[in-house]
Amino acid sequence: MGLLTTLKQKVIATKEQLFPQTEFDEATLPWIDRPDADVDEFVKKYQPKFDVSYNLAEKLKFWQKNGYVILEQSIQSELLDLFWSDVEELVEHPEKYKMWARIDLPKFDPVRERHIKDFPKEDLQGKYVKLNDFHNLSVAGKKLMTHPAIVNFLDAIFQQNTVVMQSLTFMYGSQQPTHQDYPWVTAKIPSHLAAAWIPLEDIKIDSGPLYYYIGSHKMPKFNFGNGILYNNRSTKTALEFADYLDTKCAELKLPKDTLLIKRGDVLIWHAALAHGGRLITNPDQTRKSYVCHYSTEEALPFHRHRFGQTPVTEYHNGVAIYQNPDFGDQENILNAGEKWDSKK
Repeated sequence: MGLLTTLKQKVIATKEQLFPQTEFDEATLPWIDRPDADVDEFVKKYQPKFDVSYNLAEKLKFWQKNGYVILEQSIQSELLDLFWSDVEELVEHPEKYKMWARIDLPKFDPVRERHIKDFPKEDLQGKYVKLNDFHNLSVAGKKLMTHPAIVNFLDAIFQQNTVVMQSLTFMYGSQQPTHQDYPWVTAKIPSHLAAAWIPLEDIKIDSGPLYYYIGSHKMPKFNFGNGILYNNRSTKTALEFADYLDTKCAELKLPKDTLLIKRGDVLIWHAALAHGGRLITNPDQTRKSYVCHYSTEEALPFHRHRFGQTPVTEYHNGVAIYQNPDFGDQENILNAGEKWDSKK
């Protein structure tokens, strides 16, 4: 590390300690998060790209108050089938693909994130597996994450060009402690973040389903010792963050709800919604899931692994998807979804 780089790091660390960011910047908040946001007036003027399959004003007001929204039976079963077939192909033939996965089992310490070919096949088909950015290989994955029902809502809340940040695909519940997404899934503007959870099957109570605190997107932000974003200069841990969220939500009497949605539904949640994964009480019960994070072109004009580089960009239903530079000629290699028309 050069002298200039070292000095720059020290300046940043000092600034964070003396003037830590304690909230989202009001000047860059999405319109719907601002105190004067008028949903009814917005809907009168908003012209969605696609036919809206739900009451948009009702969903936006629900989002505004609660920090999440469920789009019931918005996704066609055939598209979900196409996507899951691609997943099965990947885990059945991991040696063929340039993909990363994470398996949270002690036997893979100290390196739990590896190329999928470096994991035993039986473990890839088991528990605690997360497939990273599978959408870059799968055309069906791209079309699923940019389904018109999702795009209409994201366009409405962001009112900017939407971009895909990342995706996670998994078969079993995460049992992840309570957290908010914005400290970890970071762009230049932390408030320009939303996520979609697309179940690939009906979710059962014993599968370790998702839980969330209703209205927690408005609660005071946690200070990691150097502001609201986690990095290598932070002095507080993820477990301290989880404890703060659970304790503060209880103090604020925010209801804790468990999500038992159906295949075909979509949950979209706010950057600051506190959520986690419940305990798996039936170790054999799956929770097949596709989780996608989105931002705006203003906040993320580059691939998150190539800071500052001009990305190779595809557009699906008006949403930008940056090709993964690590995948090379395997981008879209699983192309069974090519002929699928999600607007039909």
